[in-house]
Amino acid sequence: MKIPKEGIIIIFVLILAGLAGYFCYSPKTPFHLGLDLKGGVRLEYEADLSGIPENERASAMEGLKDVIERRVDIYGVSEPQISVYGENRLLVELPGVESVEDAINWIGQTPWLEFLEQRDEAETQKILDKIKEVSGKSMDEIVQIEDWQLALENSSFKPTELTGRYLKKATLSFDQTTYKPIIELEFNEEGAKLFEEVTARNVGKHLAIFLDGQSIIDTDGDGKITGTDLYAPVVQEKITGGKAIITGETNIEQAKLIVQRLNQGALPVPIGQPISQKLIGPTLGEMSLDKTVKAGIIGFLAIIIFMIIFYRLPGFFASISLIIYLVFTLALFKLIPVTLTLAGIAGFLLSLGMAVDANILIFSRMREEIKQGKTHLNAVDEGFRRAWPAIRDGNFTTILVGVILYAFGTSFVKGFAFTLIIGNLISMVAAIFITNSFLKLIARTKLAKVNFLW
Repeated sequence: MKIPKEGIIIIFVLILAGLAGYFCYSPKTPFHLGLDLKGGVRLEYEADLSGIPENERASAMEGLKDVIERRVDIYGVSEPQISVYGENRLLVELPGVESVEDAINWIGQTPWLEFLEQRDEAETQKILDKIKEVSGKSMDEIVQIEDWQLALENSSFKPTELTGRYLKKATLSFDQTTYKPIIELEFNEEGAKLFEEVTARNVGKHLAIFLDGQSIIDTDGDGKITGTDLYAPVVQEKITGGKAIITGETNIEQAKLIVQRLNQGALPVPIGQPISQKLIGPTLGEMSLDKTVKAGIIGFLAIIIFMIIFYRLPGFFASISLIIYLVFTLALFKLIPVTLTLAGIAGFLLSLGMAVDANILIFSRMREEIKQGKTHLNAVDEGFRRAWPAIRDGNFTTILVGVILYAFGTSFVKGFAFTLIIGNLISMVAAIFITNSFLKLIARTKLAKVNFLW
């Protein structure tokens, strides 16, 4: 017996839906919950750009964002959401943080750029011996050595008097012969003297660059900066005049990042105190999530009951199609992953309503075709064909609004827009392909003769 193409499509969709459902149910990959559901701190800052040239303000804000991302990562905050909007506004969301004061203190620190020189072997060995001695005693004695773990990993380097306060700027250029990136440094008058002294006593040695107590970049390629990372160019000669170049970088993006972070330490953008701050407790977030999920389940069941009572057999298969749509969408939210907020869940539920709207348009056209005496198979084809322009236009305008909201909105608005866009795209696929395939398959069976069901 030959299986019609609609049957093959349905079998494929059901297998895919089963896998997607298992992925949704699996606790190994949890959903990413936003600040309003997980709890944490939300801060909004207004940066002072009065001292920054207009053509450099966007770059300065991106640099500020990068500083804060590095800083909250150092303090172990998981899944922070940091975004720039407008010309000088910065939004910082820190899930899991329970103290607004701690969050403000972390973010408000000025980036600390420093240049470290190599110790001699005797001094290095003395530090290693001291760390070994202390680590065998109580924790109270261990913490007396500041950053002793970092000292253990980088014990061959020590701070110099040269810091970011003396650096005027860093720029990226390219070697005219090899076309490889070059990092140019320019120090102020006082910094030029210090730099000359530091380079004079370190010719042939490494000079490490640290930002906020860590290597300025990830040098071992593991995706994060730890104590084992070390960015330390070699000093070729004594440098006078306050200008220097760093060569040896081959990756342009890496060189850009180094320049950006050097400038963060040299010219931080002042942000002061937050203009808005909010603490959301995890209990409040959990209650909000529970109520939202319950409301969504009740609304979904109400839609299914309405569709089956009013549209009978097509309504039943539309309900199955909606369940498959629900599973696919949630699986995609996990896979991307999408950070779900209350606003994002609202966008998803609204897209569910759009999916129902598409089915209602199709079924209404089908009824008209059946009343005109057409076969059920022809009625299905005509119903989808005639309803498509209205479905297309309705979903297109909704997606267009979602794109505009995502482009110009902030955190929660973007979450709403993103889930709305994804939900609408999948709902069109569900209505046009899945529901259509179900109805065409059933229209070829004996059930097509029972008009009451249609």
